[in-house]
Amino acid sequence: MKSGKLLIFAAPSGAGKSTIVNFLMHQGLNCHFSVSTTTRKPRDNEQDGVNYFFISKDDFRHHIIMNEFIEYEEVYAGTFYGTLKSQVEKQLERGENVVFDVDVNGGLAIKKHYGDRALAIFIMPPSKEELTHRLLARGTEAYDVIDERMKRVDYEISQANNFDQVVVNDNLEQAEHKVFELVKAFLDK
Repeated sequence: MKSGKLLIFAAPSGAGKSTIVNFLMHQGLNCHFSVSTTTRKPRDNEQDGVNYFFISKDDFRHHIIMNEFIEYEEVYAGTFYGTLKSQVEKQLERGENVVFDVDVNGGLAIKKHYGDRALAIFIMPPSKEELTHRLLARGTEAYDVIDERMKRVDYEISQANNFDQVVVNDNLEQAEHKVFELVKAFLDK
């Protein structure tokens, strides 16, 4: 059985990354999510083990001590995210193409770990103003959380050139099709 490949997606919060990734997941490319681990509380529509593994900070620290993450980061004060090595390896061995919907630093760490087996795509927002508008329209975070996310945007955008590809999401349908083309070409190599 052919081993799977890795598809890494990162973007500032609100850039449309998750929407684009969800589109990609339904294109018959044998794509399966890598479920990240986090210490944040689940949103109303999220399920443990499906969207994330929601664990305590103590449990997260235990995984760090045991060197069980490919990458991890304290993305926001007191909120950790990480990718467990064991889960990713199992998926690759099954021949699955593993999709990562992660923050910028996590995406770059995964790319560094897996090299040419991974394609790293940065989803670029059309502007910071549009990003703010999208976050407010979502209605899922308090204003202070949105403000915290916006403080990271300049840094995240500054890392875009470290990714294999950058796709600007100023037109969702065009961005989805561009990502599909990039991923299909990578998987067909």
